[in-house]
Amino acid sequence: MKKRIMKLLSLGMVGVFFAGCSASAASDVSKEKDDTLKVGIVQYVEHQSLDDIYRGIVDELTAEGYEDGINIEIDYQNGQGDQSNLKTISSKFVNENSDVIVAIATPAAQAVASETTEIPIIGAAITDMVSAGLVEDIKQPGGNVTGVSDMAPVEEQIDILMQFVPNAKKIGIAYCTNEVNSEVQVKTACDYLESKGIETVITTVTNSNDVLQAISTLAEKVDGLYIPVDNTMASAMPTISTICEENKLPIVTGAAAMVEQGALATSAFDYYDTGKQVGKMAARILEGENPKDMPVELSKDNKIYINKTFADIIGIEIPKNLMEEAYEIY
Repeated sequence: MKKRIMKLLSLGMVGVFFAGCSASAASDVSKEKDDTLKVGIVQYVEHQSLDDIYRGIVDELTAEGYEDGINIEIDYQNGQGDQSNLKTISSKFVNENSDVIVAIATPAAQAVASETTEIPIIGAAITDMVSAGLVEDIKQPGGNVTGVSDMAPVEEQIDILMQFVPNAKKIGIAYCTNEVNSEVQVKTACDYLESKGIETVITTVTNSNDVLQAISTLAEKVDGLYIPVDNTMASAMPTISTICEENKLPIVTGAAAMVEQGALATSAFDYYDTGKQVGKMAARILEGENPKDMPVELSKDNKIYINKTFADIIGIEIPKNLMEEAYEIY
């Protein structure tokens, strides 16, 4: 990376100067400080899936030889689901001339991308980076943004839901309208359900305060509920689970963490592993690769997750094949 080379050349000149002045200790301190690369990480909101991504990023950077406090400085900030916070954090990272910025979730990536076209940005947990306006093409991003997509296996998840409610006439879908990643998944889900002759009933929210009323109303109208990978819904999963317990309503979700927090089942990847993919991409950029030439990657290795506790509460039997294939049973 040109920036890093310039830092090292500058450090060499400073070392020669101070050697002549018999001040090697001052030179060592200056070198250690200046050679530290800056990694800014902004997370859209706090919930388990995104938290797991952050852990994976840090662990993989360490495995690649980039350790916080040693040769990199990680500045982790959480936007708490607030757009003004995301803008402030993004401006901070840009003004501090970060060497790479990692943005966890679509709104965070969009906020950072609006602040800089120069600093490399890696997006994490972004379903469709083209629709989000972050890259021109997933195979050849063409700008300063690349990353890892968390496009869920929506049709496979719907198939799982239908195993629990094979005679369903109406399936509810709930998501937040502020998240373009959710809209992409919802369209896929609706098209797939309609191809099977099943009616979809959609409810939307604009923030977590709307969830209780929206899900309570929807639960009375449908035979099953599908919730895509959606940060607002994920952060409200305990509330959603309680409502569905009361209505004996099976829920299939887009993320494994949502099953652990109270949904019935899913087929999904491990967000910690996704974080490790992102961390590896960050290390490549720190070593000199250009994001415009780094194809967007897909999260890997889907597995079955089952919440037997929830199934018992709502009185629904888990199909034998799902129990046998399950990677994790809660």
